[in-house]
Amino acid sequence: MGSETEHLSDALVRVAEHRDRSAFATLFSYFAPKIKRFGIKQYNNEASAMELVQDTMTSVWRKAHLYHPSKGAATTWVYTVMRNASFDALRKMRSNKEDTLSEDIWPLVQHHEEEQEVFGDHLQSQLLQQHIDKLPIAQQEVVKGVYFQEMSQEQLAKQLGVPVGTVKSRLRLALSKLRNHLGAEHD
Repeated sequence: MGSETEHLSDALVRVAEHRDRSAFATLFSYFAPKIKRFGIKQYNNEASAMELVQDTMTSVWRKAHLYHPSKGAATTWVYTVMRNASFDALRKMRSNKEDTLSEDIWPLVQHHEEEQEVFGDHLQSQLLQQHIDKLPIAQQEVVKGVYFQEMSQEQLAKQLGVPVGTVKSRLRLALSKLRNHLGAEHD
């Protein structure tokens, strides 16, 4: 069993190379509470903090292939992604466009063949699926649409016939609940 640093680095590499959803769940349960705490200090607002968690972890999923263990720790890399997301958010807030927060980096529309493969570690996947299945239907639809069908928030809003803000709120609530469930089991 390696150190926590090696464990996180390995999880990030598995996300990069295999689009491993259970490895992403590991990263999410480790980083989300820390990013949220940073966001609350930064913005003094829980909704904005959760938006930062969402933006950062989406970028981690999309950009994991840019991480190289030889160049530094996974924590350093993820916190750099978080800082960039935070700067972007602050810039947008200053230009008074809070409603477009994360719209330009949210879409998961880059379909690569490897993303279509079967994802590993069925026990972790089943655990995550069990928690998703406990969410209210509206939140389940959003989580499954964004993370499993890889739809953008705008695509999902059109499909569900709701405003994009509603999709964001449901996703934020769902991710918060999932983080709490997963965090409780990993403590």
